Amino acid sequence: MDHPRSVPPPRQLKWSGQTDRGKVRPNNEDSFLGLIFNAFEVHHLGKIGEAFTATTDFVFAVSDGMGGAKAGEIASRITMEKITHLLPRSYKQSALGLESGFTDILIELFDEIHRNLAEVGRSYPECAGMETTLSLCWFTPGWMYFGHIGDSRIYYLPAREKGIRQLSHDDTHVGWLFRNGKLTEREAKVHPRRHMLQKALGGGNQFVEPQMGAVAYESGDLFLLCTDGLNDGLFDEQFHQFLRQPDPAEEKLPPAQRLVEAALERSGRDNITALVIEID
Repeated sequence: MDHPRSVPPPRQLKWSGQTDRGKVRPNNEDSFLGLIFNAFEVHHLGKIGEAFTATTDFVFAVSDGMGGAKAGEIASRITMEKITHLLPRSYKQSALGLESGFTDILIELFDEIHRNLAEVGRSYPECAGMETTLSLCWFTPGWMYFGHIGDSRIYYLPAREKGIRQLSHDDTHVGWLFRNGKLTEREAKVHPRRHMLQKALGGGNQFVEPQMGAVAYESGDLFLLCTDGLNDGLFDEQFHQFLRQPDPAEEKLPPAQRLVEAALERSGRDNITALVIEID
């Protein structure tokens, strides 16, 4: 049975986003998105900003496309465009405050994106087999609902705890081995099969089974969305350090820029994207 959630006081969200092609790839197949919307309108957010959750919802997402030529770049861009057009229509349903409503909406969103990418892949030879990851966070007053597929990641840094938690599951066999304690983080990071996805949107995947979840957030909490290029260069504990305990010189930079520049310096073998959301 569905239970309406109590509505907490509005909070201020602060966000920053950054993406980089890296040192090796010829183009950037990553995309990221920030939206603010209600039942009447939707607006794209800048790379850096802040706003209150009183009368609007927020969506942040990262996507890492894959495919020949520029098909991966097209796949991630289509994904962001679909989110922009489809999700705001669901605001009225989300305003009812029913958790199952969010789950149904997100499942439908992922399914629609998957079908669209598969159709484009069938229609245009240069896009055949293209696919993408998607990690998405939907912020309402007091609650963050998320959907995820692939090996991009969603991290949670709660204010009341000293640490960082990966909310999303990497849809790889290596990710499964790590979650079940059969590999250390260091071993998983260098495993030769770490990039072999078991789930993604588009491509030849017949079914879409995204991971869904929710977090009740409070002041001081941090959320990080990133593509695998970021965690290729940094360990989870380094994420925590750069976000919670940056050096004085780094503290002046937007959080997402800190992370991307650090990962670029240490690796840069892949495209790198980070989105950081802070609850004030």
